[in-house]
Amino acid sequence: MSDTASETTQTPAHGLSGLTSAAARPAGTATVAESAELAVVVRGDFVESRHAGSAIVLGRDAAVLRSIGDPDALVFGRSSLKSLQTLANVSAGAELEGVELAVASASHSGTPAHVAAVKQILAKAQLPVSALQCPAVMPADAEARAGVRALGEGPSPVFHECSGKHAAMLLACVTNGWDVATYLDPEHPVQKAAVDTIERLTGEKVAAVAVDGCGAPTFAVSLTGLARGIQRIATAQAGSPFPLYKKAAAITRAVRDFPWAVHGQGLSDSVMVERLGVFAKRGAEGLLVAAAPDGTTVALKVLDGAHRPATVVALTLLVKAGALSAASVAALLPEVVAPVVGGGRTVGEIRPVI
Repeated sequence: MSDTASETTQTPAHGLSGLTSAAARPAGTATVAESAELAVVVRGDFVESRHAGSAIVLGRDAAVLRSIGDPDALVFGRSSLKSLQTLANVSAGAELEGVELAVASASHSGTPAHVAAVKQILAKAQLPVSALQCPAVMPADAEARAGVRALGEGPSPVFHECSGKHAAMLLACVTNGWDVATYLDPEHPVQKAAVDTIERLTGEKVAAVAVDGCGAPTFAVSLTGLARGIQRIATAQAGSPFPLYKKAAAITRAVRDFPWAVHGQGLSDSVMVERLGVFAKRGAEGLLVAAAPDGTTVALKVLDGAHRPATVVALTLLVKAGALSAASVAALLPEVVAPVVGGGRTVGEIRPVI
């Protein structure tokens, strides 16, 4: 296990060369022995549970400030990759703007506003909701779910948290004359475009491909590579001479202009964006990426896939790196981290140990 600071300078934040390969590792993410304790769950004065995993902190200059566990281990990027996939779609010609960029990068909760933004993208593609190949579900948001039931309606793919990403892929397909029926095939041009963008931004070759929960391909890179890719999007400038980074800057601006779109009003990712200016995106199986306004970036993986400690660990790492104030984070944590309760009252906490 490691929890060390490094002075090694990484590839410059806006470089596109020097791809490395993480494929020499065994198939799978870090082992228990390679991981480190990230947080404990305390009930009373007793440590009831422990969460292990890995994390990486990149400074504003992309140098490694802190390495915990094994951040060079591969992870499937899951929904933490969505902003890179959005960048691939707009680079392929999908004309997205404003809230459309935000919802394409989102794991949304299916509110009417989310659904309207997804349908707006589909309208640009002149495609019906049935073109979406993500699973048909009910909205995750309780009020929206009750509203759907009140109308006598049922599950639909447009309510799926990944429907914005799927709609953006479809728009890229229509723009280029690519087949819309097979857009989830890993060999489809829209997925090849995603791989190309992920490799350019992370500086690594995609080491593995599998099916994500929404049916689209998900791609494996190292946790360090994921942090590097997110940092490059989050720090991109609208005045960049490189078209790729101009498009990336538009995504970052959209996420900050429409924080509710990337998760949901009062939900953790949206709250971090809105209140702290942190470009935050969780992914399934315990992933979280978070870039502070100054560019300091954290990527972490909770080894057992739990999300419970991810937000408090990521924000603590950003505070320790000097990128966020302790007071602002302390004020926010009660809103985004569930307390340990007993008998209807708070009796403990999730405590970071990094």
